[in-house]
Amino acid sequence: MKRAMFRYLLLLFVALPWAAKAAPGSSDYLFLWAMEAHHPQADTMALKPTDLAARRKAMGLGRDFLAVFDVRPGPSFGKLVAMVPAGPAAMAHHTNYAEPPDDMLYANDWLGNTTYVFDLRKPLHPRLARTFGSVGALGYPHSFAHLANGNTLATFQYAGGFNHAAGGLVEFDPQGRVVRTASAEAAGYPDIRPYSLAVVEQADRVVTSSADMMAAQVSHVVQIWRLSDLKLLQTLRLPPESDGIYDTAADSSEPRVLADGHTVLVPTFNCGLFLLKNLASDKPTLQHVYDFGYRTCEVPVVAGNFLVETMQSGHVIASLDVRDPEHPHEVSRILLPPDEYPHWIGMEPGGDRLAITGYGALATKVRFARIDRHTGALTLQPETIDFTRTWPDGWQGSAVPHGAVFSRP
Repeated sequence: MKRAMFRYLLLLFVALPWAAKAAPGSSDYLFLWAMEAHHPQADTMALKPTDLAARRKAMGLGRDFLAVFDVRPGPSFGKLVAMVPAGPAAMAHHTNYAEPPDDMLYANDWLGNTTYVFDLRKPLHPRLARTFGSVGALGYPHSFAHLANGNTLATFQYAGGFNHAAGGLVEFDPQGRVVRTASAEAAGYPDIRPYSLAVVEQADRVVTSSADMMAAQVSHVVQIWRLSDLKLLQTLRLPPESDGIYDTAADSSEPRVLADGHTVLVPTFNCGLFLLKNLASDKPTLQHVYDFGYRTCEVPVVAGNFLVETMQSGHVIASLDVRDPEHPHEVSRILLPPDEYPHWIGMEPGGDRLAITGYGALATKVRFARIDRHTGALTLQPETIDFTRTWPDGWQGSAVPHGAVFSRP
């Protein structure tokens, strides 16, 4: 009897991980925007488009592609279920931060000045719907936000040529037609290059950051626009802030709207954090509220009452309690191996999982973590998805994922 009971308990213990059921609101799939690269560590950041041939040769680049992985708990986790090849790779970079309600995912090859739009309505059979490059004088689109009216708003880094300030915004309708464009040019601010954006629909506002992808110039501004007509309303200088060594107000990065739908926090690549106050008024202001204590902070996500930020230089991912946005405080952190540099976090929209991509040894895989939405506690998970394999299009070897987006529940 004891032996039979032991056998039963052993079988139950072994079966539990495979019998695990998805939590309510969890995602079935993870969309990953990536590029084929035989030598991913040979990162030769091109200084101008004419250097692309040398970059492609040094990194052994193939094509950009969208991959779809099964991320349901159980034996199918990590299975590649679809792959859509795109154009020649230069730098597969940002996508939408979450799957848009219309299932049209924007994904840029930033250095190639090409954006691909994928139709995800059938996640097991995604398709490439269209592509675009420059729009008039505006070039090198970077970040994308889906709007309540069904349109998509994009930041464009440059105007009139590669690395030429000041860039601007472009709004596209659901069919990809240009609705309106707007220049980010502002008197007295010569180094503006729109990087990312946060849309506050209830205030009729858009907040954009400014950072040069080529790191040729340093910017210290945040811009505020009227959403309904893309009129540039304010160009605000980040208040000077330094920890004695670093300029933590340099290069605003990824503004985020908090759970209340109207509060905006603006991080910087130098790991400062600023609160945008009185956004809907004629006199908005910026207040420094936190220093992450590292250099090179990257892509954050909002998870309920918490802001989760990657700190590339410290190999750290940390969560801040932002219920009092004037006084955020850290509640949890996870430390990655010293050869892994986190960059992007994708948040499971109805669940608690985080997908992490980055650089170094993290360049060819995806890590996962979980966040307790009640406490902000972070837990690094043992699962990874390896991007070194034989791919369905015939590519043999490694690929580099960047944008990671969970499917909607």
